[in-house]
Amino acid sequence: MKVVAIGGGTGLATLLRGLKLHLGEVARPATARPIVTRLTAVVTVTDEGGSSGRLRREFGILPPGDIRNCLVALAEDEKLLTQLFQYRFVDGRGLKGHSLGNLFLTALARLTRDFAKAVRLSSEVLAIRGEIFPSTLSDVRLRAKLRNGRVISGESQITATRVPIRQLFVVPKRCRPLPETLAAIEAADLISLGPGSLYTSLIPNLLVHGIPEAIAHSRALKAYVCNLMTQPGETQGFTASDHLLALDRHADRRLFDHVILNTQELSPALRRRYAAEESEPVANDLAEVRALGVEPITAPLLVQGRVARHHPARLANLLLQLAQARKQRSVLTLG
Repeated sequence: MKVVAIGGGTGLATLLRGLKLHLGEVARPATARPIVTRLTAVVTVTDEGGSSGRLRREFGILPPGDIRNCLVALAEDEKLLTQLFQYRFVDGRGLKGHSLGNLFLTALARLTRDFAKAVRLSSEVLAIRGEIFPSTLSDVRLRAKLRNGRVISGESQITATRVPIRQLFVVPKRCRPLPETLAAIEAADLISLGPGSLYTSLIPNLLVHGIPEAIAHSRALKAYVCNLMTQPGETQGFTASDHLLALDRHADRRLFDHVILNTQELSPALRRRYAAEESEPVANDLAEVRALGVEPITAPLLVQGRVARHHPARLANLLLQLAQARKQRSVLTLG
């Protein structure tokens, strides 16, 4: 199958680690697991904080951090070279806080004067299994209109706000995707969005002119992987259907056939830790989800450590099984 995974932050990298296990000869046919013949990651480029933000301001390049995480997730060997790519300087004037991978991508982008080419060359260095495209090559910034009417700019301010967001915008408005992204979406058997921060990792991809239209026209199975937890301010109090409504509103259409929802309970200790940050598990309001024309798929998908994360292998296998079943039904219907 051909897969397009869209998102940003750590959520997309988590899913890619699971999908990588199904790529070509890595997956064993004897296991009857779905095999991925093409894996494409489409990554948001609106980050303005930390190392990425500093490099963006100082060198005028697109933020490399989320793309670096995806490169490492898809690397053939996540050992020494990838550890080096993730190495973060803890001291040194000008270097403190930067990761080596971010600096590497910045240097390549400056040398080639082409950020997409820099990503492609970095992919070759790490021998990644798959391909990675920034959602746009335009120098886009986020702007949000809050429920109280105030307008704020920049990912950092949007992440920090405690006032609910009414609408998200990108500036400039008419940014466009790479032609390769649209071609991958058109050819896909599975298109996934998420997991990731709703307003800063996921929706920005849907504001790139042409991407939501391409997803809507695709005959692939389309699945939204809902976040495990709400986020203070951004999605505080949001249920699963609230996440879907926000996606549909910004895409100006319904995009997804399914929403993937976790049913596994958090440990009491982890729940208390999140509660102290005004975060809680996203409520699975299944009837409201179905009323939106979306079929919920529920499964235990949680990995609990210092934070709550989706289990990469279980999540990837669930998505691929859904897409495989759709593809087989299509073949039987045509037959």
